[in-house]
Amino acid sequence: MTPDIQRPLPDRNPISAPFWERADQRVLALPWCKKCDQTHFPPSPRCPYCLHDAFEWRPVSGRATLVSWVVFHRAYWDGVAAELPYNVCQVELEEGPRLISNLVGAAKEAPRHGMALKVTFTDRYPDITLPVFDAA
Repeated sequence: MTPDIQRPLPDRNPISAPFWERADQRVLALPWCKKCDQTHFPPSPRCPYCLHDAFEWRPVSGRATLVSWVVFHRAYWDGVAAELPYNVCQVELEEGPRLISNLVGAAKEAPRHGMALKVTFTDRYPDITLPVFDAA
């Protein structure tokens, strides 16, 4: 953990708390609607498919496909200046939903559209464990 990094970080709120609690345990989990059995991300108070309001959080495979990425060479926030250049990616999970994250390891070094990825976790930031993706 590097306490001097002041990167904008996700907000833990009552709707997203189950996601972050599981990430702290290094588990990637998504909400599944108890009525229509669909999953979605980001978490919301109602199912976007059937509008039901009861969910069950289930672990997912962590397997994903790289949809898109960008490498930032300019710090739009002062807190990320020490990390330049840094990447932001969009991945599609095997279960369907897409997440915004970061690439690490071999995926960071040579990303390519459609690349098979697997989730891993970083404790680099204070008070939060973030899911990130590496080459599968």
